[in-house]
Amino acid sequence: MMPPFDRVDFDSTTLASATYDHRQNQLEVDFRDGSRYTYSTVAATVFQDLVDSPSKGKFFNQYIRGRFPFVRQITEN
Repeated sequence: MMPPFDRVDFDSTTLASATYDHRQNQLEVDFRDGSRYTYSTVAATVFQDLVDSPSKGKFFNQYIRGRFPFVRQITEN
């Protein structure tokens, strides 16, 4: 059985980490500036392609940003 969540830390100048919820098809992205966004209706293959991409920021800008509904999360500093 697949775990409900996958979380990956990134060595990227833009993205700090991403968490994928397999049950809800949601991708939560933490940015280096401290902001966090949750993207809906994201296929697991998009998450895996992000993880496998040599440039996380470039992949995010090309295949995620502006393509999925999102909500900015309130984070405590």
